[in-house]
Amino acid sequence: MREIVFDTETTGLDNTVDRVIEIGGVELWNHIPTGKTYHQYIRPAGRKVDPAAFDVHGISDEFLMDKPLFEEIAEAFLDFFAGAKLIAHNASFDAGFLNAELKRIGQPPIEPSLIIDTLAMARRKFPMAPASLDALCSRFSVDTSRRDKHGALLDSELLADVYIELIGGRQSSLGLTVNAEEDEAALMGGPVSVGPRKVPLAPRLTEAEIAAHLAFVETLGAEAMWRRYLTRDGDGEGALAAE
Repeated sequence: MREIVFDTETTGLDNTVDRVIEIGGVELWNHIPTGKTYHQYIRPAGRKVDPAAFDVHGISDEFLMDKPLFEEIAEAFLDFFAGAKLIAHNASFDAGFLNAELKRIGQPPIEPSLIIDTLAMARRKFPMAPASLDALCSRFSVDTSRRDKHGALLDSELLADVYIELIGGRQSSLGLTVNAEEDEAALMGGPVSVGPRKVPLAPRLTEAEIAAHLAFVETLGAEAMWRRYLTRDGDGEGALAAE
């Protein structure tokens, strides 16, 4: 299954007048990044970058002056995105802007059934918890050290990691392949060898969550079944058992 995790940057927030100025996309095959990406800056004909938008992404009117118009890059953009499920964070924003651009050049809109919104996924999976891309990167220990301003390609790469965690982690390959041939087989959905995980999964529970659980278990009595899922470290302190 082919998927494209994508993001856009725009001149402002109103897709009836504002324009797309950057598109980034990362290709996944069976939920595994293939290394193929799409990245394009676009000159917004007749529209200046709003100062508030500039503060977010840092893309200036001067920088965009020599970039192509959307109609000049539309074919390459559509070729890369064709035939894939499209994943975005707050997808209605990005899809709305892309559909507005497509409408301006007489192209049909993106089919809604192709779009997956990771913001909606996160809100279902973690009710009441922060669901911004930054918050999800923090939750899943996704490295954001390269991120100073918003950027369509970098944000797509971060979101690809977040999306894989939202759907259950890197279970398609489990990090178990040991050579290039097996990596390619995993990418295409073929069999892989089973062996030890090279890099342990990052913990998903905070110290506060662990402490709250342990405190709750202590109230259940010595025979509580939950005690089966506790271990004791060398200091005698309770800890959640590793899966």
